[in-house]
Amino acid sequence: MLSSIRHRGPDGVGIYRDHQAALGSVRLSIIDVEGGDQPISNEDGTLWIVYNGEVFNYVELRPELEARGHRFTTQTDTEVVLHLFEDLGPKCLERLNGQFAFAIWDTVHRRLFLARDRLGVRPLYYTIVNDLLIFGSEIKSILAHPAVPAEIDPFSLAQVFTYWSVLPPRSIFRNIQTLPPGSYMLVENGKVEVIPYWALEFAKQPQKDRDPNEILEELESLLIDATCIRLRADVPVGAYLSGGLDSSLITALVRGKTSNRLETFSISFSDPRYDESAYQKQMAEVLGTNHHVVYCRHEEIGQILPEVIWHTETPILRTAPAPMYLLSGLVRDNGLKVVLTGEGADEFLGGYDIFKEMAVRRFWASDPESQLRPMLFKRLYPDIAGMTQVAFAYRKLFFKKGLTDTGSPYYSHDLRWGNTSRLQRFLLNPTTFNSGLHGDLISLPPHFGDWPALSKAQYLEVNTFLSPYLLSSQGDRVAMAHSIEGRYPFLDYRVVEFCNGLAPELKLNGLIDKWILRRIGHKYLPESIWKRPKKPYRAPILRSFFYPGAPEYIRELFDQKALSESGLFQPLPVQQLVDKATTGSDSSELEDMALIGILSMQLVYSQFIKGTRQKVQTYPPSDRFKLVDQLAMEHK
Repeated sequence: MLSSIRHRGPDGVGIYRDHQAALGSVRLSIIDVEGGDQPISNEDGTLWIVYNGEVFNYVELRPELEARGHRFTTQTDTEVVLHLFEDLGPKCLERLNGQFAFAIWDTVHRRLFLARDRLGVRPLYYTIVNDLLIFGSEIKSILAHPAVPAEIDPFSLAQVFTYWSVLPPRSIFRNIQTLPPGSYMLVENGKVEVIPYWALEFAKQPQKDRDPNEILEELESLLIDATCIRLRADVPVGAYLSGGLDSSLITALVRGKTSNRLETFSISFSDPRYDESAYQKQMAEVLGTNHHVVYCRHEEIGQILPEVIWHTETPILRTAPAPMYLLSGLVRDNGLKVVLTGEGADEFLGGYDIFKEMAVRRFWASDPESQLRPMLFKRLYPDIAGMTQVAFAYRKLFFKKGLTDTGSPYYSHDLRWGNTSRLQRFLLNPTTFNSGLHGDLISLPPHFGDWPALSKAQYLEVNTFLSPYLLSSQGDRVAMAHSIEGRYPFLDYRVVEFCNGLAPELKLNGLIDKWILRRIGHKYLPESIWKRPKKPYRAPILRSFFYPGAPEYIRELFDQKALSESGLFQPLPVQQLVDKATTGSDSSELEDMALIGILSMQLVYSQFIKGTRQKVQTYPPSDRFKLVDQLAMEHK
């Protein structure tokens, strides 16, 4: 099991076992590099912890614990978490500021405690087979256990082909679940309880009488502190620099807090439609960083996709994780283990187009027959302005679907979900996700109906997209594939809670996204960056898989025999889709999503259902191997 996830922790291996439990850890050493090997116990050996991630405020917590008599044997944040749990039990989670997944075994009460950070930055999966609880940071570690069968869940696949991801607590594998973000699990006397300790909340009536400058200063102060505590490490820390507002601001804040030459990293695309290298170069020069660029061509995406899917462990509807996989490899090649990134700003400060679409549609819905109001989409999408009248009329009809259904709790996302669900025509087992079933899958809090429209949209975006996809397939999984830890200042829970209390117009002002963040950016960044309209991060799809000399696996997985073997897709519609792609004809965005969705799912089936045991590699014990065998000690 540990061998299968050795990429997450190449610096050390540790095991604890007794009559009832076994804990294992692979370690990426960032804090207390030499002395922090896991598992770690408390003073009397009654509690044992294995831990993935970081708690950034451990520096402030440790003196409190020492003052209460706790003795430490390491300088790690891991040991701080363990002693805090010893004092407070599950309530310790309220004191932690970080990104983590950990397990604590209580040898006295024979109780297991599993926990995951508030926003689900770090993964944690589990299954129960014949009264045996098996858990791990990645599904492949669970599948490495001989008691666990590998089966695809068709219902979860239908979720991907609607919401872009599998919604917690499910995974793409039958009977393997993810511990939801902001939750912990207690396992005792055969009873398993999953309990939330934090939930996303928004202000019913955001304060509007505060001085905007005062609000701006408070947010800036929070961001600076969130960035500074994420620089805590005993190894060098770099930054991703995309050339957009979010990563540029974080990098500027980092640059202001370190005298060392800062290493920055970015992706350049051969296709100019996706490339932002000019802005990246500008920011690197302004900040004086030592900048590194990975150059991504169409063909490379197709070539590395099998490796990417081996790490994501789930189908994807975008190729965006592939260049991020290359980028984390570049970081590792330059000797770094930690990078700061700008994820989270769009979710909590209103940066996505889907929020602006919703605002325009709600405005239009108050006068559905208006011919002027839908013209706002030409401001939202400048490319629409150049469309023919016929093409614009078609786009207008698309945005008009369900226009006046503003009372639906899913109003902001129904249009996207409904459009994506058309992909289910390729599935052998399609599922209709109507508004009633959305409610079964997406838990809405009691005060959801009282929130502003933007807050409702943000809640849905975070719960269906942030942790299940952006922080997973496009975040943790492709970074940790190269033993790289990403850190996210915008996802500091203090920043999140502050932003959730802001008036909507401070986030989305008319059609100006992240309005308050742009004001902060004005102080740190060139005008060409802080004023720059958001460009969504995307990567090529069609040309990455259909070109002369494309990898053979693509043809094999789209073959009728392979499709029949997996039993997940209807072979004829898939063949028609592939035939069109092979001719080089222009494809729609939805067709591109179908191609990558089907291909990536076929890869999941091929790698995990047909070949799981074959993919697990055996690693020799490292120089840093720790074994605590309670069974042997008791026998002796």
